[in-house]
Amino acid sequence: MKIVIFGLTMSSSWGNGHATLWRGLSKALVRRGHKFFFFERDVPYYASHKDFGGIPGVELYLYPDWQSVLPMAKRHLEDADIGMVTSYSADAIHASVLVLSSRARLRAFYDLDTPVTLDRLSSGKPVEYIGKRGLKDFDLVLSFTGGRALGELGKKLGAKRVYPLYGSVDPEAHRPVKPCEAYRADMSYLGTYSGDRQDALNELFIEPSRRLPEKKFLIGGALYPEDFPWTRNIYFARHVPPPEHPAFYCSSKLSLNITRRPMAEMGHCPSGRLFEAAACGAPVLSDYWEGMEEFFEPGKEILIGRRAEDAIEALRMSGSEIRKIADAARERALQEHTAGHRAVELEEIFEDALAQTGEEIIGEEITG
Repeated sequence: MKIVIFGLTMSSSWGNGHATLWRGLSKALVRRGHKFFFFERDVPYYASHKDFGGIPGVELYLYPDWQSVLPMAKRHLEDADIGMVTSYSADAIHASVLVLSSRARLRAFYDLDTPVTLDRLSSGKPVEYIGKRGLKDFDLVLSFTGGRALGELGKKLGAKRVYPLYGSVDPEAHRPVKPCEAYRADMSYLGTYSGDRQDALNELFIEPSRRLPEKKFLIGGALYPEDFPWTRNIYFARHVPPPEHPAFYCSSKLSLNITRRPMAEMGHCPSGRLFEAAACGAPVLSDYWEGMEEFFEPGKEILIGRRAEDAIEALRMSGSEIRKIADAARERALQEHTAGHRAVELEEIFEDALAQTGEEIIGEEITG
């Protein structure tokens, strides 16, 4: 298949979770014989934090404005099997109009931020990456979030065929490595600052740091404000580039995962960070959301934190106890949650959607 994507970014992982997902998924799709093209507007905040080294067979087009790239985008869609627009694409509305008027066999929208989308709709706020007709004109809608979010996309935005496509991990990029002294800590947290994560971060990270002054805590991420409630034993790494993520995860006793509030409330929303840490063999403490059990078994493959006491108890576990949990999580991630698994799932979704739209099933090209 020829797959043409209009998305937020592949070039930079700074302040977003889209880039690493697309890097792993595109590599897996190309290895399975598909052609992958990604259009990204070259904006200043990503241009100054580029960390993409390229993937053989993947073509990334960085463009300054929509009009300048329009002729090339049209040409690529002329013979595309899949034309897709994603949430937070800088030119999502223009790209949607183009994709929907194109000759692509399957016209799709992938919402990698479904709970945020639905939360904004419920609050009466505009969703800048979705047009006035919602999603009703797309042949296929993918959602990074499953569960009841799938029905809500149909009910509120008119999506006809909705499938979950969850996050994943590239096991070649995320694997166990030797600890790095710069990232050594008792508990680490890797994530961009977001106000709707702060209550959980206060409970599971800030408060334990206050109660355990002898422990070292480490935050890696971008956009943290000056008034963030730092304590004396919290250290900070402003931007941890993707090649250093495994060292970051593997250098602390416990890795914390916190989900954005709209996503946690919606449920069925595993972040890519969750799979990445697990694939690196790092023991993970996470907040809880409905559907967690579908991805990792609490108590056996992942630790759940609801209160500061849970985090403190986890930090006091023996090395053998915590290692057993980490090993089980890594095994689960490699068996079910790699980019290769998602590539196969995506092929099956495309085949099913093409069959429902009356298109000829891809057959050998998809399955082989």
